[in-house]
Amino acid sequence: MDVLIIGGVAAGTKTAAKIKREDPLAKVTLLTKSADVSYAGCGLPYYVGDVIHDKASLIVNTPESFSKLTGVEVVTLMEAVAVNRVEKQVTARSVEDGKEHIYTYDKLVIATGARPVKPPVEGTDLEGVYFMRTPEDAIAVRQAVDQGSVKRAVVVGAGLIGLEVAENLAARGLMVSVIDMADQILPGFDKEMADYVENWLADRDIMAFTGTRLEAILGDGHVQKVKTSRRAMKADLVILSAGIRPNTEFLKDTGIELWPDGTVKVDEYLATCDENIYALGDCASVTNRLTGKRSWSPMGSSANMEGRIAARNICGEKIKYPGVLGTAVAKLPQLNVGRTGLNEADAKAAGYDVISALCVVDDKAGYYPGASSFIIKLVADRTTDRFLGIQVLGAGEVDKVVDIAVMALSMKAKVADMEDLDLSYAPPFSTAIHPLVTAVNVLKNKMTGRMDSITPAQFAQGEAQGRTIVDLGKTATIDGAQFVELEDVKPGYNGLSKEEPLLLVCTRGRRAYMSQVQLKASGYENTKVLEGGLTFNPIHPEDEE
Repeated sequence: MDVLIIGGVAAGTKTAAKIKREDPLAKVTLLTKSADVSYAGCGLPYYVGDVIHDKASLIVNTPESFSKLTGVEVVTLMEAVAVNRVEKQVTARSVEDGKEHIYTYDKLVIATGARPVKPPVEGTDLEGVYFMRTPEDAIAVRQAVDQGSVKRAVVVGAGLIGLEVAENLAARGLMVSVIDMADQILPGFDKEMADYVENWLADRDIMAFTGTRLEAILGDGHVQKVKTSRRAMKADLVILSAGIRPNTEFLKDTGIELWPDGTVKVDEYLATCDENIYALGDCASVTNRLTGKRSWSPMGSSANMEGRIAARNICGEKIKYPGVLGTAVAKLPQLNVGRTGLNEADAKAAGYDVISALCVVDDKAGYYPGASSFIIKLVADRTTDRFLGIQVLGAGEVDKVVDIAVMALSMKAKVADMEDLDLSYAPPFSTAIHPLVTAVNVLKNKMTGRMDSITPAQFAQGEAQGRTIVDLGKTATIDGAQFVELEDVKPGYNGLSKEEPLLLVCTRGRRAYMSQVQLKASGYENTKVLEGGLTFNPIHPEDEE
């Protein structure tokens, strides 16, 4: 069998290596436009920040080492420009001398990846303007920062990569601003979660300007200023991280079906409309595991899994790729963020009867040194009890919580299935009742009516207007609000008006919920707990009426 793979990095090299393990006699040839065959794209921001010190660490395999290790023939600096499906041939052009070469195949794998979007504005070619897609990009940015003349940076794009770059530039002592056309940072998170992170970053001198369009990059030879739809910003360095486009233009006249965004259409086996041609990685769209709808998941994790499955199918198996969940995690200044599954907005758009709960919980035993907290938002279907998604913020290991949720989603768990998970516990690692299980209990209390609450999103939209705020913190914190000691609220309590609608607020939400249970027993029928308490929700005196 003669297998030709176009593209390296994650998807192409994983497919190639797995085919050679499945069928050592297969002839596998890998063409790549780059001089590198495999590099750590997700590690680039950390080289900029000098967390990764040696640029050689960014290269996972050289063409020579990969070929020697796997037996794959690697041809670098060779760009595919045409595919002849009838003759089973690919025409490729040498990057060095422009000569064209013909490669034949029995099976073809398209793993050409994607390239960064270059905004159609003035000044993107100025010195000091960079992308963050290849090792060369990261090396160039690091060199510019190391020279010591860069003081201000503007990052265009507030997705995971853009924010990771912003964090690492700020860690190097730069003044960093982030701009994005969208109305929030962190696409894939619900807006209130994204707004919390935006405020967190602002408190650490990384200013994010959402709803802000890049209009021009100005300078005399070197960038000096960024013009936006909101204001002009001084800048010595600009990082363009405003999205990517699939490298699929060479497939235009081949009959291989593409989506409107240019990604390749594939079936559940990762095959295109041509049974001898597969596509995977950043150049192809797959499906969402929960909704069954098309999903573009340009992630290294997805690319590697797709590569393994495509290789097995090429070698004669019939393995379905179950799709993606949208799992993501990122490290920001003193705050890690993670998510998987559907957020609340997407779950509603998908037609689910959505219920959500947000809570603040300990990430490990509170008395253990270094203990902090997680902010966890769970999303579920009220009618069927099906678990749909999670978003987690915290200083600790948010990935651990997210990954447990990935397993639950993959097993199509109901919320009830997650109530009593026997998860690991010791003070350095967790709480006696795991943080995720605590969050599940909060959601379950809300679903059963034991807790009657207002979400942060509802609070921000004004749904608490007209309610009297009751401060149930350990000490009085909210100006103008009536302070009540939790210990005083017992059955028979009559210290508040039963006619007034009440909003119960504490630091995290737990004391407010405990008081609500007691107040209900005393005949208080119109109380609401503010989810996330003061930790998540800014409350001002004017919020009380």
